[in-house]
Order: sequence, then C-alpha cells, then structure tokens
Amino acid sequence: MPKTSRTKISPDEIAEKASRGEDVSSYFTNQFEVVRPVRRVNVDFTPGMLRQLDERAARLNISRQAVIKTLLSRAMAEEATAKPRSKRTS
Repeated sequence: MPKTSRTKISPDEIAEKASRGEDVSSYFTNQFEVVRPVRRVNVDFTPGMLRQLDERAARLNISRQAVIKTLLSRAMAEEATAKPRSKRTS
C-alpha cells in the first residue's frame, strides 16, 4: 500500500502537479465513504458565476457539479468553525 503524503496541499496545487505530469497518487488514500441518499436541487447562477465555475472545473479536470459541491462544503465547514457573531441589539 503506498504511503500518503503528510504535507497539507490545496486541491489546486495537486491539480497543477498532475497537469505537469507529476505523480500525485500519494495525496489520495482510496479510502472514502459513500454518502446517501442524494436529493437533486435546482440552483440559478449568473453567466459570470457559471463561467468562473467552468474555468475552475476545467483547471481541476473535474465536473462543474464537483466544483460546486467542494466549494459549498468548504464554505459550510468554515462557517461551522468560525466564532459566533454577537447579535446586535436595537
């Protein structure tokens, strides 16, 4: 079993290494958990947002849906770990 890298690296950096032809297999453990059930939803995006999503998807060589899920998951995780904001009183 190949050993995994202990160095923190962003997905964009891994994608760049892969684009240069470098071996990035050490960044993956092949251990994952399938999460079910999945519910489909519709989301409206502006043309500019779609362009940005598609550019990132092309750069990472993943689907637009994968980009959306990754960014949304990251944003929710950051919000969950953020300090609670104080409520304003009127």
